[in-house]
Amino acid sequence: MSGQPKRGRPRGYDATEALEAATSVFWAKGYEGASVDALCRAMNMPRASLYQHFGDKQRLFLTAIDHYERTRLGPMAQSLDAGGTLADDLNAFFDQVVSLATRDPATPGCLISSVLSDAVGTSPLFKAELDRRFAALEGRLSERLRQSGDRLGAPAEVMAVVLASVARGLTLRARSGASAADLRAVGHVAARTFL
Repeated sequence: MSGQPKRGRPRGYDATEALEAATSVFWAKGYEGASVDALCRAMNMPRASLYQHFGDKQRLFLTAIDHYERTRLGPMAQSLDAGGTLADDLNAFFDQVVSLATRDPATPGCLISSVLSDAVGTSPLFKAELDRRFAALEGRLSERLRQSGDRLGAPAEVMAVVLASVARGLTLRARSGASAADLRAVGHVAARTFL
């Protein structure tokens, strides 16, 4: 009977595409708002396959964060190594932050600063992950500040926290609808004030 669905091996899927879809759902809806059904639909896979390949929703979220770091945060960190002056590199860094946070109206803000930080109350694992991600960015900024040889008004580690906090603030303002132009202007003022 041709009207009956065929049984047998499940349809194949592309793991990268599925993970990209999951990342977008979490980014747009938040951790709590991203239901397993919505994730399955976006990833084009049945619930059993999602659990088999990615584990539970919590594990899928952490895997999506890893994917986000590899695909989105790399260019942002690389802007700090552009080879310019510290001012040039900080402006480029803030431009990358704003670009990431405003590129797609469906996914404003940052998956880490906006979504993971909102989810920390649901899991000690998420809190540890957020602390690790925040420390990684602050460590990268601190390293760039020390490399500059510029005289700073405070220890590099402290200034790095200030810069990272500005970057996170920009992504939160993007999440609430601030324009890219306005946020870039704020980033440039922050870099200028810092220096």
